[in-house]
Amino acid sequence: MLRFLIFVGVPLAEMAILVWSGSRIGVGPTLGVVFLTGVVGASLVKRQGLAVWESARARLADGAIPSAELAHGAMLLTAGAFLIAPGYLTDLVGVALLIPRVREGLRHRLGGRFARRFDAGPTRVEVWRV
Repeated sequence: MLRFLIFVGVPLAEMAILVWSGSRIGVGPTLGVVFLTGVVGASLVKRQGLAVWESARARLADGAIPSAELAHGAMLLTAGAFLIAPGYLTDLVGVALLIPRVREGLRHRLGGRFARRFDAGPTRVEVWRV
């Protein structure tokens, strides 16, 4: 039911809000806002994504696993998709994902959920030498 609500309800709500906005401020300004958030959002995602990429490279160079950077990168990719998609609700979620504190909170919250889901027990690692 949740998936149905997300994939059907959100686009319907977006269309309703865009129609309402078009009737209030006009079609031109509504399209301008949608276009502007896409362009500005893509620019912000690119800037933050490059910073996360450099941080991940630095952690790899130190021999550490860049798990936090990978999570932030995935959330920035999601933010970019939301900001490019036309609509006010998706733009709101995309802008929220651009805030580092929001991403860090989501990482901690979702990290525990994924850890429990994929934790199947001990893992055995073997090294093969040829």
